[in-house]
Amino acid sequence: MAMSPNKYIPIRYIPFGLCILGAIVSFASLQLYPQAWNFFLLFGFLSFVGMYDVSQTKIAILRNYPVIGHLRFMLEFIRPEIRQYFIEGDNDETPFSKEQRTLVYSRAKAVPDQIPFGTTLDVMAPGYQWINQSLAPTRLPSHDFRVEIGGKDCIQKYSASIFNISAMSFGSLSANAILALNLGAKKGGFAHDTGEGSISQYHRVHGGDLIWEIGSGYFGCRNSDGTFSESKYAENALDPQVKMIEIKLSQGAKPGHGGILPGSKVTAEIAAARGVKEGEACISPASHSAFSTPLELIYFVKKLRDLSGGKPVGFKFCVGHPWEWFGIVKAMLETGIYPDFIVVDGSEGGTGASPVEFTNHVGTPLQEGLRLVHNTLVGVNLRDQIKIGCAGKIISAFDMAVAFALGADWCNSARGFMFSIGCIQAQVCNTGNCPTGVTTQNALRQKALVVPNKAERVYNFHNETLKTLKELVEAAGLHHPSEIDAPHIIRRINKHEVRLLSFLLPEMPAGLLLKAEHIDPSLNLPRVFELYWNRSQSQSFATLKN
Repeated sequence: MAMSPNKYIPIRYIPFGLCILGAIVSFASLQLYPQAWNFFLLFGFLSFVGMYDVSQTKIAILRNYPVIGHLRFMLEFIRPEIRQYFIEGDNDETPFSKEQRTLVYSRAKAVPDQIPFGTTLDVMAPGYQWINQSLAPTRLPSHDFRVEIGGKDCIQKYSASIFNISAMSFGSLSANAILALNLGAKKGGFAHDTGEGSISQYHRVHGGDLIWEIGSGYFGCRNSDGTFSESKYAENALDPQVKMIEIKLSQGAKPGHGGILPGSKVTAEIAAARGVKEGEACISPASHSAFSTPLELIYFVKKLRDLSGGKPVGFKFCVGHPWEWFGIVKAMLETGIYPDFIVVDGSEGGTGASPVEFTNHVGTPLQEGLRLVHNTLVGVNLRDQIKIGCAGKIISAFDMAVAFALGADWCNSARGFMFSIGCIQAQVCNTGNCPTGVTTQNALRQKALVVPNKAERVYNFHNETLKTLKELVEAAGLHHPSEIDAPHIIRRINKHEVRLLSFLLPEMPAGLLLKAEHIDPSLNLPRVFELYWNRSQSQSFATLKN
């Protein structure tokens, strides 16, 4: 039996050995060839790298593969770019396909976004959706579609665009990214959600409309012990630039999970925006301290509206236990206090970094969450009192059309607007090494993001998307996106069957939950109402016992 030379001289050590040999040969050649000094420095450095690799004890692959093992980490570092540019197909969603990203880039640059030679989608695949066109299309004067937000107790109602920038905090995004987004929003007349990191100096530079998001850390309105401060809240809420206030109960990226920004990342600017000490860990608990029951939440909504001078106040959440949501609705009915709006975040949302298990398996996707919220409000005759926004992988005008069909009044997009300012989906947002300066606090990397240029792209993406939505609405023979309903969207079930979205996700009859002790199964409504409506309560987020 032949013996392998690898048993005595492992092949994996050959690159290390060649580096040592190169250092020796180049050193010996210095007197004859002075230019060999460059080779000696190169091979000498690699030899020292190899000696360090075999002596260190933390990384096994470098001990076994000195010098050459570093290639593994280099290739891993550029893996997302390699996959995106050379391997993935146009419609491979990871999490956004090349075709989706290209659509945003084209619209952000205001260049033609049409595709030739037909669709690349498989129209026979289960899940494929479309909207039917009309033989009597309409002609609309403008694509500046708006929705008025503000209920019966709201004094300062807000006329919002139906397409806005979703919640992304300064700290998660760079200063230049915030500046570009807000300047684009200012030019386009749409809103910019601050994220729970509160209002930074960069949100204020250009004066674009703000939706101030308040999370469980109460950043921008907190006492030194992390509890809610009425006086600090009022100071920010009364600012004319703040158009709406949004209480964040949970987010699609990590519903039910708190967060922490390590002290090393809390710069002076971030500390000033959040109302914490520089260099001190910034903690967002998993739950709020200002309320612990549905009734207390509703009274908190009223308090924030009163302290803001009557501005629209609502809350955002990714739907979790349905009885908790039902309890909130019952609290509204008992008190007569309604939020002005509710934003439904789908679990497919994801600008915030989170554990893989939360990203992949916690929270309700937008379709089911949005339909549940819409149907519940219809069932208690409150749908006309409360506006519904939504977020969750909304990129195109058709994405918006489907959201409207499910019950939304307006749409928010986070990653879409990130793409518009240069994000390439490198998926290194939490490392500080963003290649385009969007999600980093590194001053040098941020310089790559030129604010005036990117702000124009933010404006273009919003403008071009709404232009296309206008064309969709016209093609369907409608007059406003609010007229898009579930019967307008068709979904393929299999190769031989399609269904109207209204059949798959039927609408609750108006007022049914107010007068029915039991939900009639013949209505084909989700069993969640039958199972949990009568077990929910306004006094607690827990269920009543059977």
